[in-house]
Amino acid sequence: MTEIEIRNDRRNAARAIDLQQLRLAIVACDYGSFRRAAEALSIKHTVFSRSISQLEYLVGASLFERSSGGIKPTLAGRAVLRIARLILEQVDTLVEVGQSSGRGESGHLAMGFCTSISTGNLRATFGEFKKRFPQIELATMERSRVRLMTALRSGTVDVVVAPGRLLSKDTKALPLWSERIMISLPQGHSLAAHEIVYWTDLRNETILLSQYDPGRELEDLLISKFALPEDRPNIERHDVSRGIIKSLISMGMGLSLVMESDIGASFAGLVYRELQDGTGPSRLDFYAHWRDDNENPALKRFLNLLAERYSSPTPALEE
Repeated sequence: MTEIEIRNDRRNAARAIDLQQLRLAIVACDYGSFRRAAEALSIKHTVFSRSISQLEYLVGASLFERSSGGIKPTLAGRAVLRIARLILEQVDTLVEVGQSSGRGESGHLAMGFCTSISTGNLRATFGEFKKRFPQIELATMERSRVRLMTALRSGTVDVVVAPGRLLSKDTKALPLWSERIMISLPQGHSLAAHEIVYWTDLRNETILLSQYDPGRELEDLLISKFALPEDRPNIERHDVSRGIIKSLISMGMGLSLVMESDIGASFAGLVYRELQDGTGPSRLDFYAHWRDDNENPALKRFLNLLAERYSSPTPALEE
């Protein structure tokens, strides 16, 4: 078979894959069983299995390992399913954007973020924006920074608010506020008796960090506070949300670093203490990012509000 024929076969296979096959594969992965996934969707098991087999034929690889105990993704399956989730997410966003434009609204602002809004400046900004401009629909998206910047470049979101400066030649940035770094720990932990916890107090602790943002910044900051690797606490990275990390802490599995805005959501059995070194509290700076060629009037109103509220170098966190 020639290279041209191989490319044509790949194009034909890509055209033959439909979104329903991708959705069924993702549901199967989430349930760990074709039969349970089929029952959940009220689809015949044979029809469900046939659809997965067709998808495997089209992509040219087995996506799942089958056993009497259920299924689990193969190495190729994990890669395909990860892309499938992104594709379906983009399709859902495409439909949402199309429907929004078709409703003839007076304004629409899509905003991305990767931090908590349980308290603090971002929450206060949302409230003030809706109070001033009730006619503008505010849509929010919480994703990783990489995906948020992809959405920003593609026009899916108008503005991204995130900790740290996200370097991109296609975007502009506005410095906003800074937030203190806190330590989250069980109520009965010995450090809970301290009003302030120092970074050096964490030397013999296990620190649980979410792989989701802003976990990377928090880990980098933690490492920077210890000159010698042997002095650093044990760091465990978990592919779970910040909420699950709190559950793990309450089970006594370790401590965690959190942003100041994250402490507004109370969690039974947990307390928060400010982390300091010899110079005082540790902070992370937040920025707004947007495309300079975005002419959405709602974006301009939002940026004006940010500039008005956060014109000082490091505004205090709002309640």
